[in-house]
Amino acid sequence: MQIKPAITVSSLDVERLERLMATHEVAALPGIDALQAELDRADVVEPAEVPATVVTMNSTVRFQELSSGKEFCRTLVYPGGGEAAADTISIFAPVGSALLGLSEGDEINWPKPGGGELRVRIVSVLYQPERAGELHR
Repeated sequence: MQIKPAITVSSLDVERLERLMATHEVAALPGIDALQAELDRADVVEPAEVPATVVTMNSTVRFQELSSGKEFCRTLVYPGGGEAAADTISIFAPVGSALLGLSEGDEINWPKPGGGELRVRIVSVLYQPERAGELHR
């Protein structure tokens, strides 16, 4: 069994996510229990107290595939904010739920299209709303 890294989540993100998860449409989605489990184990802090290296909602993150060294970027988003783009990850996707609250240097398994997984490391948080002073988005 792999030990999960500690996670930090802003109180604003928790509030918005729990409000979304309480809706009938979202409550029926697969993986919502896993997201709730992540929120339950998180260290919840005020937005201004979130460390600059932590992945929050709407953060853009640079990852590195450990096997190949290849790097790629994705932004963690709420659903319904427009068309899904190839460079976004919904918080309701399993990898999105796993990503929230992690820090630079943490590693996660990333599902590959068609099956299997990649091991990736968070290289850097390129953009984080809290670090940019967007504390009431």
